[in-house]
Amino acid sequence: MSKILVTSALPYINGVPHLGHMVGCLLPSDIYARFMRMMENEVLYIAGTDEHGTTSEVGALKAGMSIEEYCDMYHQKHAQTYKDFRLSFDCFGRTSSEENKEATYHIFEQLDKNGYIEERTIKQVYSIDDKMFLADRYITGTCPYCGYDKARGDQCENCTKVLEPTDLKDARSSISGSKNLEVRETKHLFLNLPKLQKELEAWVKTKEPFWPDVAYTIAQKWLKEGLQERCITRDLKWGFPVNKPGYEDKVFYVWFDAPIGYIGITKQWEAQNKAERNWKDWWMNPDEVRHVEFMGKDNVPYHSITFPATLLGTKENWTQVDFLKGFSYLTYEGGKFSKSENRGIFAEDAVKEFDADYWRYWLIANAPESSDSAFTWDLFAGAVNKDLNGVLGNFVSRVLKMTSSKLGNIVPEGGENIEVDNQLIATIREKTDNYIKYMELMEFRKAMAELRAIWVEGNNYISVTEPWAVIKTDEQRAKVILRNCINLIRIFAILSAPIMPNVAQKMLDKLGQKLISLKNFGIEKEMTALKGGESFEVGDMLFERISDDKLNELKEKYGSAK
Repeated sequence: MSKILVTSALPYINGVPHLGHMVGCLLPSDIYARFMRMMENEVLYIAGTDEHGTTSEVGALKAGMSIEEYCDMYHQKHAQTYKDFRLSFDCFGRTSSEENKEATYHIFEQLDKNGYIEERTIKQVYSIDDKMFLADRYITGTCPYCGYDKARGDQCENCTKVLEPTDLKDARSSISGSKNLEVRETKHLFLNLPKLQKELEAWVKTKEPFWPDVAYTIAQKWLKEGLQERCITRDLKWGFPVNKPGYEDKVFYVWFDAPIGYIGITKQWEAQNKAERNWKDWWMNPDEVRHVEFMGKDNVPYHSITFPATLLGTKENWTQVDFLKGFSYLTYEGGKFSKSENRGIFAEDAVKEFDADYWRYWLIANAPESSDSAFTWDLFAGAVNKDLNGVLGNFVSRVLKMTSSKLGNIVPEGGENIEVDNQLIATIREKTDNYIKYMELMEFRKAMAELRAIWVEGNNYISVTEPWAVIKTDEQRAKVILRNCINLIRIFAILSAPIMPNVAQKMLDKLGQKLISLKNFGIEKEMTALKGGESFEVGDMLFERISDDKLNELKEKYGSAK
């Protein structure tokens, strides 16, 4: 058994996630965590809301709430949405916790002691109309490198170039739209990344054989351009006050304490049961832990460069990320998701329209692993109707109804396999081996293609063997065919469990079976797991078709990109 630490990007507290957020980090991390548990690994899967920064201050102000009340409300919204999506976190915490404050203070003190913290007087953008210094991400303008006219003051999401607010052309406040901005002097603390560049380059080089291109290419791009000192404090009220004399009126920059939140959230997890759990077993035990992270490509620089450098600078034996799975973007009907413009479906609404497993299947089967993917209602409905209802659901219903009507609600006994049955077993074995291999490699689209192909083989088998016809002349042979098909249902359920946990459980419940480990999963053995005599229930269909009327209603309700 291996210890596997699974993390994903921490969602900002304001608002709720849309489907792009779900598939860009949260859903893949859950599927991987579930799969690795089924492979009998010891898994710790953590996440939480990222709560500090101007985002929260502005959101609370607009909502007429205190920042604490605002964050409490949205933390609960996030937690409920992820529960509805069946994300199996061991702990869903918060970056504003006392545990994270403690971890942030310790890491800062180590960096300061080791000479990686510098004091500087800098010029920062102040909004006269808003009466506040503007956080980098609340300044919008034109990127000087690629010309994108909606670049933020911290990073251009178009070219991923890290920016300073003063780099932007035609800058304006994202809060009020005001261009009445001026640059004022203010004193801040910086993390000296250039001092850590060589050490970081050596560390990143060790990841070349393992990291996907999306992550490794972005990390190398940053290193080749040369690292710059990074400001880690802000003139805000909401955040952890800086634990250094002369800086008590400032707080740590959200991008400094947010990644440390993984450690803080693990401390929160430990606090749930101190007698059995120790956060250091996961974060200060790198030789025994494999840390896997899931990120959208816009977050990759912070988790491949900034946070690893932060931990390296402490000179302590921290667990670093071993595998960084980066994702591109999911578009909505050719454009971007936008809550304000009523364009796109957000996660909390998605689960009201269809069970979470519908979404989990479509999203991971179309994950933007190497390039952007496109969500359209036509594609979604097509996959539900053809793959889920037509291939998987129809097979389960057809097999159980046929067996029930011809032989009763008992798995048939007796008889031996013949060549066509053995060929089925060989084909399913090959595709199952591929599925498990791709899941281990986190190549989710390939894994899903194999899973669907396994379902298709079941349908091909029943079409070729024709048990409805055979039973008229050779009941014993028909029993063998139907028993094989019922065993296939159990296999389909087990393999589908990381992706569609609820549907998988429904299939197992029909057969009176339980979920088992995949570690020593063998098709020959699993094809004889139900030898005969066990009872089953036909029950309801697993999926419902999406009608044309329903499809048109969804398009109208959730808008289309302009």
